[in-house]
Amino acid sequence: AAFNVIKGFLNLTIASATWIELLNEIQADEQYGLVKATETSPLVMIEYSSPNTNKPLHLGHVRNNLLGNALANIVAANGNKVVKTNIVNDRGIHICKSMLAWKKYGNGETPETSGKKGDHLVGDYYVSFDKHYKAELAELMAGFTAQGMSDDEAKAKAEAASPLMQEAREMLVKWEANDPEVRGLWEMMNNWVYAGFDETYKKMGVSFDKIYYESNTYLEGKEKVMEGLEKGFFFKKEDGSVWADLTAEGLDHKLLLRGDGTSVYMTQDIGTAKLRFADYPIDKMIYVVGNEQNYHFQVLSILLDKLGFEWGKSLVHFSYGMVELPEGKMKSREGTVVDADDLMEEMISLPSSVPTNSVFTNRGDTCFSIAFALINTLVGTEIRLPFTSCIVTGCGVVFTTVTLFENVTKLKLLVVAVMAILHSPRMPIGQLIYFYFPVY
Repeated sequence: AAFNVIKGFLNLTIASATWIELLNEIQADEQYGLVKATETSPLVMIEYSSPNTNKPLHLGHVRNNLLGNALANIVAANGNKVVKTNIVNDRGIHICKSMLAWKKYGNGETPETSGKKGDHLVGDYYVSFDKHYKAELAELMAGFTAQGMSDDEAKAKAEAASPLMQEAREMLVKWEANDPEVRGLWEMMNNWVYAGFDETYKKMGVSFDKIYYESNTYLEGKEKVMEGLEKGFFFKKEDGSVWADLTAEGLDHKLLLRGDGTSVYMTQDIGTAKLRFADYPIDKMIYVVGNEQNYHFQVLSILLDKLGFEWGKSLVHFSYGMVELPEGKMKSREGTVVDADDLMEEMISLPSSVPTNSVFTNRGDTCFSIAFALINTLVGTEIRLPFTSCIVTGCGVVFTTVTLFENVTKLKLLVVAVMAILHSPRMPIGQLIYFYFPVY
């Protein structure tokens, strides 16, 4: 141990033996840092993952899932009751796009006949829709520009006149009208996707206590919106659409129901909140969603408070930076994503190239392989993630896996802990070490 004073600052150096002694104490106590929940402990619900059933999980979902699962571990370690929940976006125009593409171009292809995971197969048809839609737009625009329209005018008219997009919209209307054929196709393709999701979640080590589906919540949301309309919280325009006027809160007008009666994401979130509040005595609600939805959750908080949800005003949006590729944002409809399954398979195979004299030597443990490879692959390379975020996001398995290897020194473990502290300095070190990283 040592100290010095430089320009009025007292600098302390803690002896390595002290850190090692502390880490030995932590390692010896399996319950270190844990505060057990009691019957009177507050119930915290944490929503994360929230996939769409028109595509497989990608790198952005990996980050979200590990952040959500890690956050749940931290909150539980602090003596709270925790419910981990997932809302699956299983309906909407984006789902109809993949359904329509399969119907038009699929020739009856299935996961069994194609040899593909169901979520990957459905995702391929989402990309296929976009490909055919762009080709259709290009043809329509060419005709409109030949008539003397500007590029912007031609694009707007082409989008409005697109037969393919009109078919997708009609399919959504039929779905909401419970058309048997459309519903049958929807159920079949969604089941393909769920089977694929289950495989990915299991490999990732992520689980949920309760899963909600938008197809079961949007009608509840419509009901709450109409209730708000009757109470004067919302207003209706001439086209029949329902809006919330939030100018008094410094915001703008927010669409809640379209003129044709179909719902939007906000409607779904209101309906999901209603079901959750009926299912659980929620004291705090945490949404783990990227920062591109900051405005959405600011509005949702106000709307839920207006509609009488006790926790509405105090809901927490656990916001974080989105994962981007060097060429920009990932786009599933264009196929420009880093697939979660492919990424994990690659991470498992990468450690075989680790030098045999490395302290991080591959021992064949899958979790460790993923953690090690993600550290070495994500930091400062193609994906724009700072190192501390990488530790938290990509390497939820680091702590529980490195301790399986006797040649990993306590100093290496300390480095992991320090990185976690840098990311979340308000957490006690014991809880950070044991619970910031999901337990596998």
